[in-house]
Amino acid sequence: MSDDGNRAVSVIAFIGSVFSPWYAWSGRRNPADHVCINVATYGPGGRFTMTDRGASALRQTPDCLTVGPSSMRWDGGRLIIEVNEISSPPLVSRVRGRITLTPSALTGVEMPLTPQGTHVWRPFAPNAAIEVDLDARGWQWRGHGYFDANFGTRALEQDFRYWTWGRYPVRGGSTCFYDAVRMDGSALATAVHFDADGTARAIPLPPKAAMRRSLWMVARDTRADAGYQPKQIKPMLDAPFYSRSAVRTRLDGEETVGVHEALDLTRFRMAFLKPMLAVRVPRRARWRFE
Repeated sequence: MSDDGNRAVSVIAFIGSVFSPWYAWSGRRNPADHVCINVATYGPGGRFTMTDRGASALRQTPDCLTVGPSSMRWDGGRLIIEVNEISSPPLVSRVRGRITLTPSALTGVEMPLTPQGTHVWRPFAPNAAIEVDLDARGWQWRGHGYFDANFGTRALEQDFRYWTWGRYPVRGGSTCFYDAVRMDGSALATAVHFDADGTARAIPLPPKAAMRRSLWMVARDTRADAGYQPKQIKPMLDAPFYSRSAVRTRLDGEETVGVHEALDLTRFRMAFLKPMLAVRVPRRARWRFE
């Protein structure tokens, strides 16, 4: 998010593009044949890009992940993301430039999201500075960022009905909340505070507070001090099964604005959603590096 709060960007690199209808239709047999670097920009002139690419587009080294025309690589203590994508309808245009994320520290934290360990959350850099330099007017800015990863050996909808996640900058670092309902009816509820030096500690869970549903009526809640009503202050991504937004809440008496996500996997399992998603997620099976 930008320092002034007016703009934001999210980048997700997939090997096995979990929200791609093409990956689902393939039976999820070959994750490397469904790779993607999804880039979304939020604010004036915002765009959404998510192209499902085949195995010929994937290159990996210990320090670099390349998917077709875009890549992310470690350079010293910085993660440099080179973007060169085409946005989805109705606003079709090129999204190109560089995003640089500089962590204040890297953590060693891994958290299984299921008892069997079929899904793992890995918050590499909960506190980071970000610099955005895209080839578009107004898309050169600095702000604060976050870098994590999720790993899984099963489809999300096999193990979860619903989850919410939030990351909020607070004094001395940031706080993350993970709440989920698993398919067996059990629940995940955790709160972790990360100091600027990467030290992580579990903290008591503040109460859950319901929020207004998204435009697609996805249910949402987050954590807040007792009696405080969290509020969306900036819409980001709104899909029939997924919501991402900037949310204001209060934690230990401190008001803060962070990024909140809600994922309704009961909806995602509905077959009629896949053709809708295919419009926003084109498939490009062949790629040739120059």
